[in-house]
Amino acid sequence: MLGILQYSKQVRQIVSRNQHTLTLEGWHLYWQAQDQPWRTEPEIDIKRQKELAQFCVTMPDIEKGIYAFNGMKLSRADIEWLLATHENGLGPVDWSIDGQRSREGIDLRGADLRQIDLSGLPLACMIGGLNMMQNQAINSDHRKKAAVALDGANLRQSHLEGAILYNASVRGVALQGAFLQNAKARWAGMEGSRMRGAHLEGADLRSAHLEGNTLADACLDGTDLRSAFFDAASTLTTLGSKENTALVFEVRWGGVDLAHVDWSQVNTLGDERIAKKQAKKDLQLEGLHQAVRAYRKLAVELQGQGLNEEAAHFAYRAQVLQKSVRRFQILQPEMRRRQRLQALGAWLFSWFLFLLAGYGYKPVRCFFAYLIVITGFALSYYLLGLSDAGLHHLAWNEAFVVSMAAFHGRGFFADQFHPGDPQAFVAAFEALIGLLIEITLIATLTRRLFGQ
Repeated sequence: MLGILQYSKQVRQIVSRNQHTLTLEGWHLYWQAQDQPWRTEPEIDIKRQKELAQFCVTMPDIEKGIYAFNGMKLSRADIEWLLATHENGLGPVDWSIDGQRSREGIDLRGADLRQIDLSGLPLACMIGGLNMMQNQAINSDHRKKAAVALDGANLRQSHLEGAILYNASVRGVALQGAFLQNAKARWAGMEGSRMRGAHLEGADLRSAHLEGNTLADACLDGTDLRSAFFDAASTLTTLGSKENTALVFEVRWGGVDLAHVDWSQVNTLGDERIAKKQAKKDLQLEGLHQAVRAYRKLAVELQGQGLNEEAAHFAYRAQVLQKSVRRFQILQPEMRRRQRLQALGAWLFSWFLFLLAGYGYKPVRCFFAYLIVITGFALSYYLLGLSDAGLHHLAWNEAFVVSMAAFHGRGFFADQFHPGDPQAFVAAFEALIGLLIEITLIATLTRRLFGQ
């Protein structure tokens, strides 16, 4: 506290010599000269400084719900002074400097910052709630008591990178262009906030309430939206970039209009990316399960809004990822032999559907599969005729005709070879494969086109 007051004394000595010039514009110029351009308010008086300094040394007690500014109404001038004097004058955390990201920002747990203009302030790493471990160890009433109240505040262009905002009340807040990279806002109430153009890369918004929230043009690269709440009044235009999409497992879409989202930028969901990065096999399997569900739920939501092409893409991704899930299941050491064999059969059949028609979502593959089978068997008919003098030799075009007839179950030509000939056995085998492919293709496409 002595260091803080000494800093304030120096500031006031400088200010007292220039009182006649320090209008609001004068203060602005003064803070610019002090390399604190984010300050806009006059310095608070010495009485208020001593009061805040006294509160700063209050030892937090989570179990008793005691925090430095619990329930206290703070002004922008108060916040500016707390930032300037933070850590004995070291000042606010500068997120742009990697070495500072491990610092703690100012502790505003329990403070009342409602309806205050905090725009442009450097609030990086601000403590506005309990951290994850503390949240798990305490009851819900204490969590709410620790959460900062920001309802209706103006936080445009403010720096909240790495801020702890678990359970915070951020309703109706102006956050346009704000910087919230890696912010922790799980369970936060953010209904009706305006976050157009906000930077939310890597932010944790799990189970956050985003009903009526404007997220148009926000940067959602790697944003964790799992179990978040949207509604029809929410605005969403992106889910991140192609390389780093948001996580959306168990999102409550609530009828949010997804037609405005640029789906060309969403190839795979962040849920899949995170799952594949897991080092432990059991965690990776669980993550893949969640990613499959995320894809399927998103596909259903898109289809319900008439976005069939986009829905088909994510339904296909779910099927592809389910193939990986089956592979992991085969490798699980606790599985019984019968279960392992069933999983192996399902995995092989999944590969068959994937290669044949892309689970019905890639019908062009059927044509290539057809050409491969017809050509392969035609070549076998041709080579068998060359290798055995007792067989009727087929020209290459005849071999193709016989192969096509056999594939479609039309049999073979009696004047060219007989039922006992090797070519007849090959023709019967090709007919069986053709039947299997046709049945699978019809079933797959029917399920794809009619959702059955």
